[in-house]
Amino acid sequence: MSIEVNGKTIETDDEGFLLNRDDWSETVGLELVRQHEAAGHRKVTETGWMLIKYFHDFYEDHMRHPSMNELIREHEKLEGKSFKEEVDYKQNLYELFPHGPIPMLAKLAGLPHNAVTKEMED
Repeated sequence: MSIEVNGKTIETDDEGFLLNRDDWSETVGLELVRQHEAAGHRKVTETGWMLIKYFHDFYEDHMRHPSMNELIREHEKLEGKSFKEEVDYKQNLYELFPHGPIPMLAKLAGLPHNAVTKEMED
């Protein structure tokens, strides 16, 4: 499969994950988000875009995507939130990305499909 972005063909797997993460750019991300929303998923908010960029940058630094726990700890560190608020934050993530925040964010951030594992959802 593939997507077209500015006249360039970007190869994807059957689920829409980029085959080459170096193909990702914000323009490619916009197309992935457009397809995501066209498939009936919730509209990606400014917060969603912030998370997409966080995932992309985290992968560049660590060569893996963050786990749910790391994502929540980062939010806690940045926002100074309590545990109760972190439970609410996790629930909010699932409201934004109901089919699983980790795989959906990884896909939209152009990360490889093989980087997404079930254990990282916990």
